[in-house]
Amino acid sequence: MSKEMLMVIDAVSNEKGVDREIIFEAMEAALASATRKRHGDDIDVRVAIDRESGEYDTFRRWKVFADESTELEEPERELRMIDAVDVDPGAEIDGFVEVPIESVEFGRIAAQTAKQVIVQRVREAERAKIVEEYEDRVDEMLSGIVKRVDRNGVYVDLGGTAEGFIPREHMLPREPVRQHDRIKARLIEVRSEPRGPQLFMSRTAPEFLVDLFRLEVPEVGQDLIEILAAARDPGLRAKIAVKSNDSRIDPVGACVGMRGSRVQAVSNELAGERVDIILHDENAAQFVVNAMSPAEVVSIVVDEDKHSMDIAVDEDKLSQAIGRGGQNIRLASELTGWELNVMTEADAEAKSEAEMRELSEVFMKQLDVDSEVAMILVQEGFSSIEEIAYVPASELVAIEEFDEDVVDELRSRARDVLLTQAIASEEVIEQAAPAADLFDVEGMDEALAATLAAGGIVTRDDLAEQATDDLLEVVEMSEEDAGKLIMAARAHWFEEAEEAAPAEQEQAG
Repeated sequence: MSKEMLMVIDAVSNEKGVDREIIFEAMEAALASATRKRHGDDIDVRVAIDRESGEYDTFRRWKVFADESTELEEPERELRMIDAVDVDPGAEIDGFVEVPIESVEFGRIAAQTAKQVIVQRVREAERAKIVEEYEDRVDEMLSGIVKRVDRNGVYVDLGGTAEGFIPREHMLPREPVRQHDRIKARLIEVRSEPRGPQLFMSRTAPEFLVDLFRLEVPEVGQDLIEILAAARDPGLRAKIAVKSNDSRIDPVGACVGMRGSRVQAVSNELAGERVDIILHDENAAQFVVNAMSPAEVVSIVVDEDKHSMDIAVDEDKLSQAIGRGGQNIRLASELTGWELNVMTEADAEAKSEAEMRELSEVFMKQLDVDSEVAMILVQEGFSSIEEIAYVPASELVAIEEFDEDVVDELRSRARDVLLTQAIASEEVIEQAAPAADLFDVEGMDEALAATLAAGGIVTRDDLAEQATDDLLEVVEMSEEDAGKLIMAARAHWFEEAEEAAPAEQEQAG
């Protein structure tokens, strides 16, 4: 029987490509399970199979705890140290002591149990092997055969025992997929789980579009052309930004291919998704103009602070620039990383004039100048008091309408305005400084006190008077912590009440 066991172990190991040691461990677990059923499921059993002869021994064992331990919960499997040393004088805390018991025969029941355990262990080993094989291939495009399709997604045979899964939300909308179809997708996650899919794939990720172009356009695979960004409305439309690392290669033409063959191949793989190939430009404004294709941009205004751009187009091109459901402007924004606002040329001019008037009024009020001087500053591109105060004087003097005296006066007034604002700001900060008694509240630290003071909670009594909801609007914390903080602030109220009670009783007496 021992030789037969070794033959079974070798056969399963070779057939499944699983290490013999895993099969041995599964067989030991099966024999231990059969032994427990004979002697009572409450005991702990260990079986040791000789890896050379196939002979095996069985032991009952107990885990050892300290004499004063309160952790013992299973009396049939655990012993205190004082009792463990009677079984094995060399017993150690957190170790095991054991005694030999009669081994069960490797009969029909043990074999059946062994088969179940082996199948389970083999499956676990196969899944672990898949994880090990594919965890370094995340963000790689894979190809396989559709095994089955259900309402959750698509299961893909990747060869061997590996199976990929494309969740429904990562499939193209209304894409016809049938069993036995060949399908490509990008591996986005490898999850080590005992059940269910492990290799999660996507056909909607923008990076999958880049993978397809790398496959269809040799110049991309050779790094002669770079795809710097991609934005998608999966199954409908997409944009990619390309640049050439070789001045002799037209990146847009190379990605389009002869008579559109390359881009058409990508589109066909994506169920007819239309792809715009956009030439990248280091100049952000020009890149946005390119990204708005096929719409033609009349003018563009860049706001660096807000990281946004106002785009003006002809009125009859406005719907094209926006796209169906805002698709074109949204994809252009995702591709370039800028917030884009599209409008007609007339609206853009009206907005620009309104902003110029508003800025002019600010200059008139803060610098105490007339409308003519203020408008000159605006038209020359000045947008803040700081610029007027600190740009080189030569830039102001270069303005035809200004001489050195006017420039000196403007710079002086601008610096006075900034100084006044700085002083006012410091006064506000001082007024918002937390009171000393706020630090007496248990759990208070400098950062929390500063946040509370900035929200108008300056003293301990201010904090004590807060409701939990009010406090949560000022500082970010859990509702439980907010309640504890308020009660800590109220502690001195209760102390004062307790001290006042005896005095009132004496007066009453």
